[in-house]
Amino acid sequence: MKRYIYSYLLLVFMSIQSLMATDSPTARVASDTILPSVFLIGEYENQYNELIQDYETLLFTVCEFDMDVAFSKWQSMLKEMNGFALRNGVDLDGVKVWLNVFIEPSGEISHLAYYLKPMSKNIDAGELNAFFKEFIKDYRFPLLSKTTYSHYGTASFPVFPIRKKTEPSGSGQLSTGQN
Repeated sequence: MKRYIYSYLLLVFMSIQSLMATDSPTARVASDTILPSVFLIGEYENQYNELIQDYETLLFTVCEFDMDVAFSKWQSMLKEMNGFALRNGVDLDGVKVWLNVFIEPSGEISHLAYYLKPMSKNIDAGELNAFFKEFIKDYRFPLLSKTTYSHYGTASFPVFPIRKKTEPSGSGQLSTGQN
C-alpha cells in the first residue's frame, strides 16, 4: 500500500513540475513581441492567434461567396509570386507550402505566415523568408475591400495555368487566374 502512495505522490509531484515549467515566462514568447511581416506558422503563436482574430473576414466572404472569383484572385497572386521569383533568381520549383495571408482593405499584405508541406523541395528558410518579405513589400492583392481579410491556402510551384470550363461539353479555355 505504501508503494502505491509513493507512486501516486511521485506522479502528482511530476505533474505539478510540468505545469510550473509550461507557465514559466521563458517557455513562451512575450505577448508584446512585435510580429514580423513574414514568419513560420508555429512561431509567435500568441500574436498569430490574435492576428487571425483581427483578420477574421475570409477572402471567400469578400468575394461574395463566389468560389470561382476567390480561387481566381488566389491563383493570380500565386502567379505573380512565381513570376517575381523567376525575375529575382529564386528557384521555387518543387516548393509546396501552406500560406496564411493577411490583407489590408487596400490589397496590401500586412503579414504572411507559411509552413513547408511534407513533400516540398527543401529550400533555405532564410532565403524563403527574404523572398516573401520582398514580394509583399510592393505587391497588392487584386481585391479591394472595406475591411481587412485573410486567406489560408496552399501553393505549389511552379504555378501552371488552370483549365476553366466554358461549355458543358467539357471543352474549355486556359486561364491564368487573372480575371
